[in-house]
Amino acid sequence: MTLLTAINQVCDVVSLSPFDNVYGSAEPNAMTMVALAQEAGDEIARRADWQKTLRQHRVAVASENLPDDFQRLTPGGSVRTAENAFVRPVTNGGQWAVIAGMPSMQPYFFIRAGQVQFSPASAAQGAVIDYVSKNWVLHDPDGPQATFTADDDTTLFPERLLLKGIVWRWKRQKGLAYEDNLAEFEADLAQEINADRGAG
Repeated sequence: MTLLTAINQVCDVVSLSPFDNVYGSAEPNAMTMVALAQEAGDEIARRADWQKTLRQHRVAVASENLPDDFQRLTPGGSVRTAENAFVRPVTNGGQWAVIAGMPSMQPYFFIRAGQVQFSPASAAQGAVIDYVSKNWVLHDPDGPQATFTADDDTTLFPERLLLKGIVWRWKRQKGLAYEDNLAEFEADLAQEINADRGAG
């Protein structure tokens, strides 16, 4: 299902005429639908660690720039040394100052200003960071990106969620009853998250 086909299916639900194209269209309803699709997709992407958005980054230096598509670390043990030992996270700047000033045998990492920093510095060489990419739109032939840029773009999460996310947002924006559509969206989202995790 592409951006265009998803939006045209929404049009069937909300009684609008289908579009020949939506991305870049000057037609107000098409522009609104694309904006709602982006908003829905951003939310869906943030609500789960979708398998197709999981990435790994190999570290080379003690203060490594995070990848351009970095959104967040995967939960639990997301940073490992080259020897597969877990690197403990530090989330407080004051604690990091103490740890970085007195390196120990236990490796630690701290994220600040778009960089991941390691203590001791030797723990960084060859370390692996598991993270969730912010890129959830598949744009051929360029690959994943964070925003829609063409009618034939698809998503890296189950596409029916995009359709359902647009429907309830459209109805809410138009002052129509949307609560049932939102409840259906939430139920389907929970089901798809479990299926993506292999929990059926």
